[in-house]
Amino acid sequence: MSAPDLRQLLLDRSVRRGDFVLASGARSSYYIDARLTTMSAQGLVLIGGLGLKTIRAAGWEPAAVGGLTMGADPVAYAIAAASASGAGVIEAFSVRKTAKDHGTGRRIEGNFRSGDAVVVVEDVITSGGSARQAIEAIQAEGGEILGILAVVDREEGGRQSLEQAGYQVRTLITAGELGLKK
Repeated sequence: MSAPDLRQLLLDRSVRRGDFVLASGARSSYYIDARLTTMSAQGLVLIGGLGLKTIRAAGWEPAAVGGLTMGADPVAYAIAAASASGAGVIEAFSVRKTAKDHGTGRRIEGNFRSGDAVVVVEDVITSGGSARQAIEAIQAEGGEILGILAVVDREEGGRQSLEQAGYQVRTLITAGELGLKK
């Protein structure tokens, strides 16, 4: 499977046209519900392989991948699963929006330890806000950020904002490549 396969899967499953308010508060004539792709059997296999290949090509060697629940969750799980068949297994974790008020009270769940070098994953980058929330939680728990990997970049300034903050960002596909930018 390849990037053209991902493009077609996103167009078939995830792209909707209309009038939408995004998580950033901005209005848009299209919405990308990437979960319809990232949570599909075909999407998990495709994103896992492409995500792992992109991480390796960037030269990142993370102990784990994860990001803000719930958009990042299937992306992280797919990459972790894809890594199991080769050298350099990568674990997965999820960052809660707020810490649990019961049990262990953790904000980061899964396979993350203080000191781990990690890649923050996202389904869609718009403003970069979700990635920033995940980064803050990870750094507060002693994690080192190697970079950020998103399935889709809406090309609305989020990538540039994260890069200006000193983070390397890689994406599997852009809104322009999906034919959504004029």
